[in-house]
Amino acid sequence: MKGARGGSRPGRIFSEENSARAQKFGRLKSSEPMDEDFSIPYCGGNNNNTPPIYDKAFAIAQDGSPTHNDSSSPFSKSPWSTHHVSVPPPSNNDDGFSPNVLIGSLVREEGHIYSLAAAGDLLYTGSDSKNIRVWKNQREFSGFKSNSGLVKAIVISNEKIFSGHQDGKIRVWKVSSKDASIHKRVGTLPTFKDFIKCSMKPSNYIEVRRHRNGLWIKHFDAISSLSMSEDQNLLYSASWDKTFKVWRTSDYKCLESVIAHDDAVNSIVAGFDGLVFTGSADGTVKVWRRELQGRGTKHFFSQTLLKQECAVTALAISPDATIVYCGSSDGLVNFWERELNLSHGGVLRGHKLAILCLVTAGNLVFSGSADMSICIWRRKENEHICLSMLTGHSGPVKCLAVEKDDESLSREKRWILYSGSLDKSVKMWRVSEQAPPLVPTTQQHPLEGHGVAPNSLPYAPSFSSQGRICQKRS
Repeated sequence: MKGARGGSRPGRIFSEENSARAQKFGRLKSSEPMDEDFSIPYCGGNNNNTPPIYDKAFAIAQDGSPTHNDSSSPFSKSPWSTHHVSVPPPSNNDDGFSPNVLIGSLVREEGHIYSLAAAGDLLYTGSDSKNIRVWKNQREFSGFKSNSGLVKAIVISNEKIFSGHQDGKIRVWKVSSKDASIHKRVGTLPTFKDFIKCSMKPSNYIEVRRHRNGLWIKHFDAISSLSMSEDQNLLYSASWDKTFKVWRTSDYKCLESVIAHDDAVNSIVAGFDGLVFTGSADGTVKVWRRELQGRGTKHFFSQTLLKQECAVTALAISPDATIVYCGSSDGLVNFWERELNLSHGGVLRGHKLAILCLVTAGNLVFSGSADMSICIWRRKENEHICLSMLTGHSGPVKCLAVEKDDESLSREKRWILYSGSLDKSVKMWRVSEQAPPLVPTTQQHPLEGHGVAPNSLPYAPSFSSQGRICQKRS
């Protein structure tokens, strides 16, 4: 299912670009022959160690934007603002309390959040403003900008950051060795050298649209998903042009292009045993087998796991590489089990609208949906139990990222979940694998098609929980 292509009106600090005077120079600005990718100076902190204080009620009323601009601090001029949520401590004696809580929110004015990536204490956020912001300890740390193409996907491999864009290009970034807050663009895929070399040979041209040919090494529509191979030597890119491409990360060379589906490829994930999984708007999930041939690769079609009317929108693999998950536009999450030769394991029913993103951590599965909620499932043997339904966003949840909570107790597995939404915000949640499914309250309102009522938390109005077990298919 293709995402919305239309842009959104920028926030206040960029509003001048939409003025009549600025529009006169639009053609001049867009005529630059090269991408002007650059770092954005850090402007998110104070000069002292005292954190800025915001009136939470006022900020929420203003769509999360601190409009009281009396302070001359650089932080007040940042397009981002941080809101911390006071969370009641969990009670060990209260069996009905789930420790899955909202701990903070990053609200931006630049645009919708389309991509997230977490690495250690850093969080990378991409939006339709073409900016990639870098956050550290819930504070704006750095940023960098590409001159074209909104940021659809971000993956991190060692010291490199790969970003996939609406213009069909992949950009490669690296942190400066002299200043960790500066990110420099070190490459664009395909590289200019390979593009010129490939264009000299007529056999490298393929039909990309009716009466239009192009080079096979270049995507001709938006990049929808990026994934790294297990050894980090290969980068996979999926596109709305119905193909996925394979890139060697050492020299950024395009090794292969595969026409994978009859419609847009919405998700790709490199899995176990040299297998690659793709999901498409044509309603199918396909498995591809990778074979190494010299310094190159060759991918062969293996099987189709799913074929349905609804578009496949997201894919994920469990950390122990035993389960493959697939989210669809019908709000369902299907999964397949590796130990049973990828036989169908069951369906997770937790959303009313389309699944837009999936991510896994430990024994947990997180699904973000167009219904503005996030469902948390815990896998135990062959069952999945829904621990919580997080409902803090006011727009569809477009992307998720998760990192281990270093502050958790040794006996408890906790995670920090980041959720990016089309409401222009990123929310942070603390999630525990030991969270019990809550007992349904007396006031039950069964969801349509589910038959099980969601549970409400007594003093956490930002989200609710429910305890549903997935439907097992025979």
